[in-house]
Amino acid sequence: MQLLLDHWRDGVEILILWIGIYQIYRAFRATRGAKILVGIVMILAILTALAFIFQLKVIAWILVRSALWGAFAVVIIFQPELRSALAKLGSSSLFSFSKNQRLEFTSVLADAVIMLAKSRLGALFALEKDIALRELADTGVRLDAEFSAELAQSIFHPKAALHDGGLILAQGRVAAAGCVFPVSQKEMADRTLGLRHRAAVGLSEETDAVAIVVSEETGAISIAMNGELRHNLEHAEFRAILEEIFLPEKKTEDEDAEELLDSEADGPGASDRGMVSD
Repeated sequence: MQLLLDHWRDGVEILILWIGIYQIYRAFRATRGAKILVGIVMILAILTALAFIFQLKVIAWILVRSALWGAFAVVIIFQPELRSALAKLGSSSLFSFSKNQRLEFTSVLADAVIMLAKSRLGALFALEKDIALRELADTGVRLDAEFSAELAQSIFHPKAALHDGGLILAQGRVAAAGCVFPVSQKEMADRTLGLRHRAAVGLSEETDAVAIVVSEETGAISIAMNGELRHNLEHAEFRAILEEIFLPEKKTEDEDAEELLDSEADGPGASDRGMVSD
């Protein structure tokens, strides 16, 4: 007990450092700067170990004096990754429009995407969450229109003026179309994925937006979130993912209902009461 009283601050410091290092790892693991960061850390670790083991005073002096400049260099090199990580840190995953609006919007969006997939019309959607996409909307044409499946088909028709770009949806409405999204530089597992899929992943790396892609060649549906791409989704699976994103409380209610049914099934039923003698 005395040991805990004397060293509880050390435990708190270790916990804070561990959380900080883990969050840095999560922020950088899916970015193009991850390999550079790993290389820098390995080089510094090796040089530091050699300097202390073999008493290399000059190298140790250089490492100590260059620590401050190294911190500035890291900020400059990883500026896009740091900006994205800080933006995601200050945001939450909740949408601000009401549950009924989200329910209706989810149904309309799912129908529109599935209709585009069946028609083999290539499409790219960006669903704005807490990080505003105003800068990206400025790269296209602002619309501020009510979203519908027919409007989506009109925009992404091959002969339409705005089909070659992304469509931004904010608060259930079409904010802009024909927008240019940042393209991810990381290597894709599937080399057949095109520019739309790279733009979807790039957008999800730099913002908390959810990107939806419909392949023009195959009609396959994909979703990009947090820098990860879920490819070639079945229609039912796609609807389920949308509900999980927009209606997280619906999943909780369904789980509660299942638990209630299970508890009722375990208890005595009406047929059991009928077997009790008078």
